[in-house]
Amino acid sequence: MKATKKKILITDDDIDVITAVTSILKKEGYEVIPAMNKKEALEILRSEKPDVAILDVMMTTHYEGFELAREMLEKPVFKNIPVVIQTSLEVLVTTKSAVREMAREYRKDPLYKDLQVLLLKNPTDGTAGVDYRDEEGRSHWIPVNGFIKKPVDAQKLSAEVARHV
Repeated sequence: MKATKKKILITDDDIDVITAVTSILKKEGYEVIPAMNKKEALEILRSEKPDVAILDVMMTTHYEGFELAREMLEKPVFKNIPVVIQTSLEVLVTTKSAVREMAREYRKDPLYKDLQVLLLKNPTDGTAGVDYRDEEGRSHWIPVNGFIKKPVDAQKLSAEVARHV
């Protein structure tokens, strides 16, 4: 019996990014399913049941990728699919076990308190998350499984996806 390929959902509104990520991951033996926005991604999540979802942040709306990640966490059918955020923003590193608490500490720091988005990762245990402020200034926390830096580095992308499949 032939093993089925692991499915990777890539959601990004930039066709060049989708093409690059697809090329890299197909060489690694994955089936890659592209989506250009949250609506398409939700349809694919329902029909294809991917093994990992790679989400861009800014698509149709400023925080569409974060909104999609939140929706995935809230729906039992999607909540076990690992979410990797693809971003050009700097990821802050912490060794504190409570990554969310660290986000709150950063929010108090004059250097970081005015940032709309904080991306945090604990490299020791792999926990990660996003703290972002919506248009009304409310802070939202979304745990994620990891981050991929834009522009995409093939080795780092492959390693991050392999961690989650």
